[in-house]
Amino acid sequence: NWLTHHLLLYRSGELAHATCRSGWQTCSRLQRFTVIDDDMQEVKPRTLGNIVVRLPLPPGAALSLWQNHNLFNKLYFTKFPGYYDTMDAGFVDEEGFLYIMSRSDDVINVAGHRLSAGALEESVLLHPAVGDCAVVGLEDTLKGLVPLALCVLKNGVQKNEEEIINETVKLVRDTIGPVAAFRKVIFVRGLPKTRSGKIPRSALANLVNGKPYKITPTIEDPEVFKDIERQVEKALSTR
Repeated sequence: NWLTHHLLLYRSGELAHATCRSGWQTCSRLQRFTVIDDDMQEVKPRTLGNIVVRLPLPPGAALSLWQNHNLFNKLYFTKFPGYYDTMDAGFVDEEGFLYIMSRSDDVINVAGHRLSAGALEESVLLHPAVGDCAVVGLEDTLKGLVPLALCVLKNGVQKNEEEIINETVKLVRDTIGPVAAFRKVIFVRGLPKTRSGKIPRSALANLVNGKPYKITPTIEDPEVFKDIERQVEKALSTR
């Protein structure tokens, strides 16, 4: 949505006064970021929500899409009237610093708790045996969705897979908390990625839930989907 690419330009005059720490200061005079829930209410500090910008947008922001202004309005201004929808999910801390955690469609709603797929992946990747990981929501009759991790092990790993699963479950519990309800890990030979390195989580979510999914032309190795299908079918048929 082009928001990322102009942030540095409009904030460059304030860098000399910036605090060196993680997170992004939201006190700019030009853009008014806030984090809201799906009912357009501002959320409490460190609560995951939708990152939006109060209108009007500052100079330099895109004003339309070429020959498709209706689509522009539909994409960015319809869901949250009065705001520009960044389509990112994140939170603000007690000092007003903004943390971008993932795309909004990568948020997993577990029994009413909104969890960032990116944050869950970071926790799983803390395990020394895991080389790559994608977390998606698996449909569950009780919780709505539960996180499922598709993991690629590093070369030469000798440890038992069941032991690795137990250790990653503990890692997520220690870093995210029991609210994540994280217990499902499936090992695959590789993850689908675009040429720019992005993982198509929406396609993977459809795959693990037995729904039709689309393989875009930008995927470097489409064959990994077949392996993931086999591993998912094998793992979930025995649950």
